[in-house]
Order: sequence, then C-alpha cells, then structure tokens
Amino acid sequence: MSAAMQAQPLSTASNGRWLAPLNHWPRAVLAALQREAAVVRVLVASARGSAPREAGACMLVGRDGLRGTIGGGYLEWEAQRAALAMLTSVDAPAVQVRKLILGAELGQCCGGVVELWLERFTAMDEAVLRQAATPNCYWRSSVKPDGQVERDVTRYPLSPRERGSGEGPSPQKRAHSEVARSPSSPTLLPSSEGRPALQLIRSDDGNCTLLEDLGGNTLPVHLYGAGHVGQALVPVLAGLPYAVRWIDARAELLPADVPDNVTPLCTAFPLQTLREAAPGTHYIVMTHDHALDYALCRAILERGDAAFVGVIGSHSKGARFRSRLARDGLSAAQIAPLVCPIGIAGIPSKLPAAIAVGIAAQLLQLTTEIRAELKTPLLETPLHPVETCSVDGCKACPQAERTARHLAKDASLQ
Repeated sequence: MSAAMQAQPLSTASNGRWLAPLNHWPRAVLAALQREAAVVRVLVASARGSAPREAGACMLVGRDGLRGTIGGGYLEWEAQRAALAMLTSVDAPAVQVRKLILGAELGQCCGGVVELWLERFTAMDEAVLRQAATPNCYWRSSVKPDGQVERDVTRYPLSPRERGSGEGPSPQKRAHSEVARSPSSPTLLPSSEGRPALQLIRSDDGNCTLLEDLGGNTLPVHLYGAGHVGQALVPVLAGLPYAVRWIDARAELLPADVPDNVTPLCTAFPLQTLREAAPGTHYIVMTHDHALDYALCRAILERGDAAFVGVIGSHSKGARFRSRLARDGLSAAQIAPLVCPIGIAGIPSKLPAAIAVGIAAQLLQLTTEIRAELKTPLLETPLHPVETCSVDGCKACPQAERTARHLAKDASLQ
C-alpha cells in the first residue's frame, strides 16, 4: 500500500445533504427562483428500450444542487453537467433537446435510448409558472429554430362527473380516466381511457413542442390522522405520485414543514372535508378515535366513488365495522371496498414505520393494477442492438473503462 493511501483514513463524518424528491415541478421551480437567478429543468421527454426512469421523470438543477432524479448514474451526471452549462453561459439557449444512447455513449447496462428536454427558467417566467401551479392543466413549451421559446398553460375541461351528470367510469378507474379533449392541445389526448403524461412533437417547420399534462399522474389521497403512523406515512408518500390532504383536529401534530405534495388541514369537523373530495380519492383513516373512524368510513362508503378505503386496525375491528355498517343499512356492495387491516400482507411488525411502508406499498399495488387494467403503457418499445451497444464490442464500452479504473483503485489498497 502506498504512503498516499495510508494517509487517507476512513471517515464517518457527514456534511452532505439529502437528495430531495420532486413532486410538482412548477411549484418547485417557483420556490427555487426565490433563492437563485435561474434553474434548469431536466425532463425525460421520451424513452425507448430499458431506461433508468420513465418518460415524464424530471429533476431541477441549480447552482446550489439538484432536486428530483432522472435515474442517477452517468445519465444523470451528464444531464447535470449540461444543465450547469446552461446556467453559466449567457449565450446558451433556453431549451435544449438531447438524445443519448445509454449503452454506447454512457456505458449504462440498461442500454436504452432517452431524449432529454432541458429548459432554463428565470424570474421572467414566474407568471406562466404560477398558472402552471394550479390544478388540472396542460403545459406547452415550444422552441423555434432560432431558439425563441413560447410557453402557455391551458386548464382542461371538466369531466362529466365534475359537471354533475354523475356518469363515468368506475370509482377506481376515475382517478386515471381520460379528460375531454382540449382544443388548444388536441394531439396530447387520445380518445381512449388514460391520458399520456407528455408528448414531444417535431413539426416540419423546425419547431419542437413539449405538451405535458400536469395533473395526469398525481392521485388524490385523504389521510385522516396525524398520530405516530400518520407521521410515519407522510414522509414515505413524499416521493410518490400522490397529492395528500392530511387532516387532523390536533394542530400540534401537523408539522409546518411538510413535503411539497402534502397539504395539512386542521379541523374539528373532518367529515366536512368529504364534500371537497374528488371522485376517485384514496382514503386512509387512522384517527385517534374509533367512533370517528367509523363515521368517516360510513360517509365515504355511502358516497360510493372512492378508489380506496383503508382503515388502520385489526381483523376484529374490520369485522365489527362491517357488521355495524350492514346494520346501518349499507349494502354488501357498498361495504365491499372497505380494507381493514390496512397494508400489504406479510409484515407483522407494528412499528409505525413498518405499517407506513405496508400502506404505501398497498397504494402502489393498487395504482399499478388500475393502470394495467386501463392498458396505460409503462414500458417503452424495444431497440435495435445497434442502439444499445458499441459496434466495437465490450472493450470499447465506456463502462468497461470505468470498471477497470475501479478495480485498479481497489487493488492499490490491498
């Protein structure tokens, strides 16, 4: 071992910081612009073959760090490097589109092809970003051949249920179902159920346009209860595609520093919050009072439009609730959606953190099942081998060179 290696002891000191999730990028950009003069959003605009993240994944890059992820590894490193160049150069265009072959160019084993949309925002863009921070809208960003960028936001029309007709798909599907076509962005939405999160369009005149549904991938959750399990669950949901309304009567248990996708609500009348709940809401009931749990369950099940109704408790509690609901006049079909105990099977631990992980996993399973039923595409198309690996073979792959460096470094320590 060399003297230089001996002079570098292992250290347990930590002065880094957490890599924060990114939930709603327009709001995150607005917050970042309060601290920085400019920030770059890096978006996976398309992905073919195997890729670290799906189309629609994005991160924000500023001089003080990043928020969100497009999958880590060399792809994220290369994207961060390109974004920082856009922040440091006054001549850099506001929008760049880059195609990267992950295997041949970056040496990543996943080997797919991704297109990245990099877009710089400054204080001059705050007005349109504030429009994009409102619910249920489309984002359009178009770059012309001369580099000029145009942006606008359009709110999509109300669904039949929102108009009051009461018609539409099943409660579980409704949270994922289509919204009527928007005249300003007709190419974004298909006529079938399930709308895509985004679409990258290149026109014959050289324009490149990004169309994005800013509400299509976030599902509503009402979480009743801010006790130990509620407080353990909220951080787990922070990086997941849910818009959480966190409800409790005890103000001292609702922290001020909640994740971006969580809205705390302190009220002594939690039943009234059901009036504002959207069809297809996921309800998680875990209050400090079994009587309140039951009142909430009954009111939710009587509505008949929940995507999920989960109640914390034992099998005995679930049986008592179902029996009482039947005595109170609810039909078997109305009672059937009730899930109690809540959380995936196979986790016997009663630690709040363990229960929280089980609940989050159950929500993700439900979301995956619904999207599969709606045939919402989650995987991308396969690639030709020439797009995945170097034509010169493994020895020419960037990954092989990096692996050799790591092995040599390790050998020098022995």
